Amino acid sequence: MTTLTVDKLEPNMIVAEPVVTKRGQIIIKAGEKLTPQMIAKLTFYKIESATVEDVEEEAPVEVEPEPAPEPEKPKAAHKEKKKTDLSKPKETVKASNSQIPYTQRLKASPQFQKFQSDYAINIAFLQKNFDDILAGKKCSTDEMLKNCESLFKSKTTIELLNMLSNMRNLEDPIYSHSLNVGLISRVIGKWLKWPLADVNLLTLAGLLHDIGKTQIPLEILNKPGRYTDEEFAVMKTHTTLGKKILNDKGFDPRILYAALQHHERCDGSGYPRGLEEDEIDDVASIVGIADVYDAMTSARAHRDPLCSFQVISEFEHKGLQKFNTKFILTFLEHIANTYNNSRVMLNNAKTGRVVYINKSNLSRPVVQLDEGEIINLADSAYSDIFIKSIL
Repeated sequence: MTTLTVDKLEPNMIVAEPVVTKRGQIIIKAGEKLTPQMIAKLTFYKIESATVEDVEEEAPVEVEPEPAPEPEKPKAAHKEKKKTDLSKPKETVKASNSQIPYTQRLKASPQFQKFQSDYAINIAFLQKNFDDILAGKKCSTDEMLKNCESLFKSKTTIELLNMLSNMRNLEDPIYSHSLNVGLISRVIGKWLKWPLADVNLLTLAGLLHDIGKTQIPLEILNKPGRYTDEEFAVMKTHTTLGKKILNDKGFDPRILYAALQHHERCDGSGYPRGLEEDEIDDVASIVGIADVYDAMTSARAHRDPLCSFQVISEFEHKGLQKFNTKFILTFLEHIANTYNNSRVMLNNAKTGRVVYINKSNLSRPVVQLDEGEIINLADSAYSDIFIKSIL
């Protein structure tokens, strides 16, 4: 193993030991191959060095001399070869491309590489803003919004959500989640056709909603398993701590409400005060929906991430009464329609394409299987079948 300063790190080097921020947050895991974006991320987090595996020099490979070229064949044979070249390779390439999973194709795209770089810059900038707020300094909300908007450029909603789903970092319980909630809240505000000023405020509320988690002990914040009752009681204080941190900093009161109330639920089952329905601020209600959606579509130590249709199902069966009706129904309908015409895999391993969204049962659309059969997942005959993943 060798420890190198950041300026000497190169793409494709293998990280030998986890790279950890001053707050104890792991931003690069051991065994990961460095990318230009990761190296940039180290600079943004003001990390001076990283330990990488030693590069083993490969033994020279002896190459046998190529055989002498055969004499040129008659024209008839040449034409036959040309015919073969035109027929088979195209079919082979086409079949190969169709078998590459969408996620793999997405991650290999230049658009995703640019998004990954912009996302890392946003994370670093958000952490700096959190640090400034905690130190009593003024942060630039205009700059925060400008950076967020850069992640929306030239992207449809489905592209943005798909890219976010591939940026999940289990080791970052604060900053990547806060950025995601800010972006998703902004999407919801646009779906609700809110004025731009309110959409901007909603974005900021999402970005800052979890600032109280910076005061939670790391052993609780980074715990991989489920919390004990005592640990959960400590975790729940992040809402009141967040409002306290943002007090007297010049923020719109609705941003403070979002920090305090994003875990309140319309049926009174939330915290910290057990508020109901109209007692919960609208901005806090929307941030709460974005918060739950991002948490459920992210990996956890005790479960894999859920796909969007599974999340919709969870909301339909357990969450509709917990959230403001006008917000949650708009959100779920748009999320479902976003993935209309997408390729999906069912829990029985069959694959197909979503061809119709059932408005009365958004999580169970009509799917045309690859072999041609069309099935309506809302029919009782398919009650044990559901969409497991979006391809």
